[in-house]
Amino acid sequence: MAYHTMLFLLVFLPLILICYQIAGTKYRPYVLLAAGYIFFASFSGILLLYLFGATVIMYAAGLWIDHIGQEFKEKKNGLARSEVKQLKKKFTGKKRAVLCGSLVLLVGVLFIVKYYNFFAENLSAVFRLLTLPICLKSIRFLQPIGISFYTLQAVSYVVDIYEGKNRAERQFGKVALYMAFFPQIMEGPISRFDQTADQLWKGTAISSENLTMGAQRVLWGLFKKIVIADRLDRAVGVAFLNYQSYDGAILALAAVAYTVQLYNEFSGCMDIVIGVAEMFGVVLPENFRQPFLSKNVSEFWRRWHITLGAWLKDYIFYPVSLTGWVQKLGTRAKARFGKHGAKVAVSAAALFPVWLLNGLWHGQHWNYIFFGMYYFVLIMAGILCEPLIAVFYEKCGRLVKSKGYAVFQIVRTSVLVVIGEMIFRANGAKAAIVMLKTVFGHSHMTALGQMDLPSFGIDRADIAIVLCGVILVTVVGLLHERGISIRRKIVTLPTPARWCCYYVMILLPLIFGAFGDGYLEVELIYANF
Repeated sequence: MAYHTMLFLLVFLPLILICYQIAGTKYRPYVLLAAGYIFFASFSGILLLYLFGATVIMYAAGLWIDHIGQEFKEKKNGLARSEVKQLKKKFTGKKRAVLCGSLVLLVGVLFIVKYYNFFAENLSAVFRLLTLPICLKSIRFLQPIGISFYTLQAVSYVVDIYEGKNRAERQFGKVALYMAFFPQIMEGPISRFDQTADQLWKGTAISSENLTMGAQRVLWGLFKKIVIADRLDRAVGVAFLNYQSYDGAILALAAVAYTVQLYNEFSGCMDIVIGVAEMFGVVLPENFRQPFLSKNVSEFWRRWHITLGAWLKDYIFYPVSLTGWVQKLGTRAKARFGKHGAKVAVSAAALFPVWLLNGLWHGQHWNYIFFGMYYFVLIMAGILCEPLIAVFYEKCGRLVKSKGYAVFQIVRTSVLVVIGEMIFRANGAKAAIVMLKTVFGHSHMTALGQMDLPSFGIDRADIAIVLCGVILVTVVGLLHERGISIRRKIVTLPTPARWCCYYVMILLPLIFGAFGDGYLEVELIYANF
């Protein structure tokens, strides 16, 4: 019952919309909660207990931390400043113990289910090299959908209460709904409690405006997913599976195709998710903002998977940056290498765990770790070269302000992103290395003209449809970048023109979608993370 299936769009979603609207304001949140658990169970069955267990842990930890904080406020009254300081230290220790305990449970489950076998296999290999008689056995764990997403939401909830940003929520149902809102439970976006919980619990009645605007976005997401992304899936799969058989130019083209596929699938699914939420009057955080208009990789990651980047920044980068040892590192680097040296040292110390965890979050394979380290190296290279870049900008002011240079920056960044996606999609680290060597050492443009398209599961018509789709997505993205909302424009059109647009939006996926005879259903890529 994935987002793009007929079962979800024509049966499950309309049924939930009807039940939600019929129920009174008081009961609407419970309709959404039941829908979330049903949706989750349709994929993971009894593994729903993982989600429920995480909800119980974060709910209890939040209340406990909040109670400790309130107890401190009551006991500090009438005490001298020195006594308050000692009392605060004692109660902060209690809060930290609860925080650490809850994080161990929440992250521990994720680690065991998703990463245990990866670490067991690699540690066993190390032990063999050291001739140690230790072998960690692999254990088959069933992994529920969305565990990487909802675990981050649970962690942010507990940490925010610990830091005093939010008070603990007393209503268990509200916390449960925040964790189990059915549109976002599989692929995000990763939201914070103060962003969505009140909206979800409010039980806002469905309005014609929200229904219309949400449906428009769902249709746009379907177009990107089943017309563009799914059509490329077979060709990409063939190229990456048989990478040793192809010329570097073909592998480079496959990497471009995968980048197009991944963007249109993930952003298309986010359009569906955000559109469905909008039907219920809930505004979810955006996850994409025209990433391929970025002029450097740092900007790219501020536009791509925005909520993951924001989570890593708030809960990994800043905390690591403010730790005592990193501050000392910065002080020593400043004394020896100056301000820029201090920035490089602190950035390296804080960004390394960010990008290591970014790679690991995506999966338990070495190519995902290399993917994260690839971006770490690129971003650190940019920080390291800042003085040289500043000199270049100063001496070539007219050039760097030109549109041509902006286009060059965008193309350069896109090439770097495509290389990263090749590493990301490769069937393991070894395959990624071989593919990169082939692309940069054995590429011949003539190989592109000799491609046997049917062997890749596509034909010229497929290519034409994909190109037209990419052009349309690009144009819409450029308009959005300029602040022009196509959806708002459509709803202001005269009725005949507006309904013509609606029919076109419905017919495009139906006519050109990659489904039916000759096509296999394509699994959601990010649902596996």
